[in-house]
Amino acid sequence: MPTIAQRIRSGWNAFIGRDPTVTQLTQEFGSYGIRPDRMRYTGGNQRSIVASVYNRISVDVASIHIEHVRLDDNGHFKDSIDSGLNECINVSANVDQTGRALIQDIVESMFDEGVVAVVPTDTSVDPTKTASYDILSMRTGRVIAWYPKDVKIHIYNENVGRFQDIILPKENVAIIENPFYSIMNEPNSTLQRLIYAINKLNAANDNSTSSKLDLIIQLPYVTKSPQRQAEARKRRREIEDQLSNSKLGIAYTDGTERVTQLNRSLDNNLWTQVKELTEQLYSQLGVTPSILDGTADEATRINYFNSTIAPICSAITEEFERKFLTKTARSQKQAVIFFRDPFKLVPVSQLADIADKFTRNEIMTSNELRGEIGMKPVDDPKADRLMNSNLNMTEEQIADVYGGQGGSGEEANSPVGGLLQSLGNQSITGGESNA
Repeated sequence: MPTIAQRIRSGWNAFIGRDPTVTQLTQEFGSYGIRPDRMRYTGGNQRSIVASVYNRISVDVASIHIEHVRLDDNGHFKDSIDSGLNECINVSANVDQTGRALIQDIVESMFDEGVVAVVPTDTSVDPTKTASYDILSMRTGRVIAWYPKDVKIHIYNENVGRFQDIILPKENVAIIENPFYSIMNEPNSTLQRLIYAINKLNAANDNSTSSKLDLIIQLPYVTKSPQRQAEARKRRREIEDQLSNSKLGIAYTDGTERVTQLNRSLDNNLWTQVKELTEQLYSQLGVTPSILDGTADEATRINYFNSTIAPICSAITEEFERKFLTKTARSQKQAVIFFRDPFKLVPVSQLADIADKFTRNEIMTSNELRGEIGMKPVDDPKADRLMNSNLNMTEEQIADVYGGQGGSGEEANSPVGGLLQSLGNQSITGGESNA
């Protein structure tokens, strides 16, 4: 991480083009009753059931561990890299958001707008002059104009407390497109048709539950002449005054007048359309009602992860790796990958059996498994080694684990020496054990 002196000399900020630590902001900025940088849905999405689907998927994606790592020669995870990108993704993205909040913001904005821009707002050096820079903070923005090699982004400026429009090169901004764009964001996609049907259904419900009475009053005379029409309008106003000025909303009519009420429920297929479109959207996204209410079984969750969560995580990590890692860094086996916690959905009844298989097949050590279930590691050196505890160890293995050799005197009286001595007494002669 760069020091304060290095930031003052060469730091860069997306809004002012230089290090923000040397800028003295003396102007008094106004305050807000609600958080100004919070992501808000557009196009009526906040008033429909799709908001709950957006939130469920974004929360699940944010729970996936994304990390800047180094790979081995076979392309497998080797170790983590302590970098500014890793700090932004996992700890603190900016002054307002944690790393998880940033990922959730990315997914929700991507669903709502179809594409989202992730901007490195603070870097160690100017990214427009060199490709070797360290990211210090990141934010999501909305792309409002596309140019051949640049984009105009509407993004929140934390230095002044309001949104601003800035133009940045495409090569320095992670532009992540929704992998389900044709399902969710196309003008005639399933989701847009569902939103349109829901809006019509809401309008019909508002009309049916309004304060209008929808009455037809049949008068005992013909109203074709202008004089009779004036008398009819006068009679209508009289009934309106009676209803509005009455404490209980009661009015009277003449015995020759007939009143017909029209606000009866009319049968339409709006609700049927909404149900059918909702089922289509769930099937196309790989989401089921059991996923949303938390009652899905293991097979359903695996399918949900593979068909919905994994494509979104891949879109994020691949764009981060393409834009924020140089070609030299990628040649050095650096990458941005995501991990799924295999123990998160495992019931307690199966945990012991899984732990036995993982340790017996030398996949995880005992201390690694203890850390996954929230238990402190033990000091036994054996708990940090990949070995099958169900098999007897040889004398060399015991000496290698405990760092001692069997012998006489004080070593023989130690636990290690005693264990080695007992193994020596169980030597095999003539094909049979003396023990």
